[in-house]
Amino acid sequence: MLKDSFLKYLQFEKNYSDKTIVSYGIDLEKFEEYFKSVDESLDFTVVDADLIRGWVLSLMEEGYTATSVNRKLSSLRSFYRYLLRQGVVSVDPLQKVVGPKKKKPLPVFVKEADMSRLLDETDFGTSFEGVRDKVVLEVFYETGVRLSELVGLTDADVDLSLKQIKVTGKRNKQRFIPFGDKLKSDLNAYLSVREERFPGGGGAFFLRGNGKPIYPGLVYLLVKRNLSKVVSLKKKSPHVLRHSFATSMLNNHAELGAVKELLGHESLTTTEVYTHTTFEELKKVYEQAHPRA
Repeated sequence: MLKDSFLKYLQFEKNYSDKTIVSYGIDLEKFEEYFKSVDESLDFTVVDADLIRGWVLSLMEEGYTATSVNRKLSSLRSFYRYLLRQGVVSVDPLQKVVGPKKKKPLPVFVKEADMSRLLDETDFGTSFEGVRDKVVLEVFYETGVRLSELVGLTDADVDLSLKQIKVTGKRNKQRFIPFGDKLKSDLNAYLSVREERFPGGGGAFFLRGNGKPIYPGLVYLLVKRNLSKVVSLKKKSPHVLRHSFATSMLNNHAELGAVKELLGHESLTTTEVYTHTTFEELKKVYEQAHPRA
């Protein structure tokens, strides 16, 4: 049988693991079940692209993910390449078959109520590190900067009188981001404790406890540690706070173009992913609230 000779080829010539060979066998059986249900007289040597596309559709309807379907198609491609080399078939029926596109995951974000709980109700203390950590979280959430942009901030980049920061983004592109009175007050508080601990300033804006500039790994850990206090998300990173900034802006009726500029995105398409996130939230609210949902 064609299936058996192919699986032996994988075992003895390709040295595939037993687990992989079993997976290939299951995928081929699944496909054979499908085309036999269409026409009992069909066999592997006479199937065409349309039949394979029909199988793909049936798998998607059964609830298989795009990743699973593409893996099954990969098994089938290997099988038909083998049949071509053996001269069993003259045409590869998968040549013009394209697998389903994987859905891009929606951005993970922290809800406004949870961020308020973290920033307004959590006691960060009055130490240098406590004041700094709170301000780092606020800068991420209230400006939407990237991790590299925050780490790269200098004293000259933070203008308290104009209430704006200058960040250097991808490809050294600079942009100005405004901030509010609350963040201005907390930035001032941070500068006061920093000056007490490390008089002078003029270099990196955010410092470590030893007076050296803050670095990405430390920022990542402090964000993860503090987000763990209010959310159970798997992902708790500075980029989640950037997502949270964008989502909050759009939920509060900011224009998409304005959010694009604040985030430093090259294309509006990149920013549009956040509209899907806010729509997903709307759907949840509708399903929970509407009596006929």
